[in-house]
Amino acid sequence: MAGSVRTAHRPPALLVLPAALVAAATLIPLVYLGDRALSRGWSAVVAEVVQPRTAALVGRSLLLVVTVTAACVVLGVTLAVLLTRTDIPGRRIWSVALTLPLAMPSYLLAYLWVSAVPSVAGFWGAVLVLTLVSYPLVLLTTTAALARVDPAQEEVARSLGRGGWAVLFGVTLRQARAAIAAGALLVALYVLSDFGAVAAMRFEAFTWVIYGAYRSGFNPSRAAVLSLVLMVFAVALVAAEHLVRGRAAASRVGSGAPRPAPRNRLGGWTGVALAAPVAVLAAAVLVPGAALVDWLATAGPRWDPGLWLAALGSTLWLSAAAALVSTVAALPLGVLAARHRDRATRALEGASYVAHGLPAIVIAISMVSLGVLLLRPIYQREPLLILAYSVLFVPLAVGSVRAAVESAPIRLEEVARSLGRTPVRAFTAVTARVALPGIAAGAAMVLLTCMKELPVTLLLHPTGTDTLATRLWGYSSVSDYAAAAPYAAALLVFAAVPTALLGAWSVRSD
Repeated sequence: MAGSVRTAHRPPALLVLPAALVAAATLIPLVYLGDRALSRGWSAVVAEVVQPRTAALVGRSLLLVVTVTAACVVLGVTLAVLLTRTDIPGRRIWSVALTLPLAMPSYLLAYLWVSAVPSVAGFWGAVLVLTLVSYPLVLLTTTAALARVDPAQEEVARSLGRGGWAVLFGVTLRQARAAIAAGALLVALYVLSDFGAVAAMRFEAFTWVIYGAYRSGFNPSRAAVLSLVLMVFAVALVAAEHLVRGRAAASRVGSGAPRPAPRNRLGGWTGVALAAPVAVLAAAVLVPGAALVDWLATAGPRWDPGLWLAALGSTLWLSAAAALVSTVAALPLGVLAARHRDRATRALEGASYVAHGLPAIVIAISMVSLGVLLLRPIYQREPLLILAYSVLFVPLAVGSVRAAVESAPIRLEEVARSLGRTPVRAFTAVTARVALPGIAAGAAMVLLTCMKELPVTLLLHPTGTDTLATRLWGYSSVSDYAAAAPYAAALLVFAAVPTALLGAWSVRSD
């Protein structure tokens, strides 16, 4: 079958061995967590888990995850359908503009909203901020999938008398369910592990409690136990994503490259359709932008250009190095997940997502322990920070590689093999060329996320080296918004570059 993601031969050791090493590296934090959580014995672990306050913490965190994920799926899928299946005016401009909120760190957006509208703090404030910074994850994966869905199936469904909504939900979105599920998983794991937004909004979720326990040093064992509980939920989310995604990839009628889908005319509904992206950008850009302008207006002579340039340079090169390492590390695992789906492959892929569901502060402290005990020559140096970034963000690259490789028809690769090409040459000549834009988009996403990352950078950045994020946090945490403003503006401007590239890649020329 042309759309199948499976191959008849066994997965090559050239992919399995490096994929296993990458999956094992992402599980390094679990060694630390297990040792710390069991430092007082199993009885202390059980006592902490069964406490009413832990149950309340679980309830609040899960409510936040479910609410934000559902909102992001509805918002991201709706916008993706508008961009790929309608003649909405300025479609290509919207495709870039609607990804820009991804450039906004959650803690910065939360501070900007709180400074503009103080009453927004609390659960719904956290939902608002996390939805605004997370929905592009669903938008990007869904848009890329819908752009590659063969419209022949939709045309066949219409010829059989099915209406527009029936075709959309029964055929079009069904073909994109793997991409939607992948985006929803990334959102859920992000919300589960986010600290900045819930801290700024004063909503007591898992991460805030864990961060407080680690920061105070009073009860690190409790923090480790709660982190293990978070890990259980991360594993459950990965399993749920596999269930929702199912085994089928997007298929097409016939072979070869898919042709562009026809655009549905909005007609009198154009104004209604435009209301959705306008409202989203107003909440994600206009309101916080006005607050940032107010911050900048009071910065004045307190801005030190030398420190600003040093922080910018460190941010760019550390993020670029981490994006390159993460993408290269994700290649074997992403190709396995796309072309050789079996129980072992699913286990390796799922293992890579576990660390992404843990609070970044847990990853940071576990890497500190690893550096002190085993990697002292690179402790408090750039390589250890880049390694920590990679452990945390490899899942972003794995998901992009998998989706990109799945979009390349395996039939074309099989034809290349039948013409005498080796499996490696057939892959590089056919599949790699088709998948390259998606892989590059994944690298851009990792670059963007590294630029915004805070807890790992705070604990592992080399002595004397600051990034835009650490400078921003240092000033904003003491409410010195004037001093934080230049770093916030730089972070937004430079993070917007890979974000704009993601949007441009998501809707390509027909």
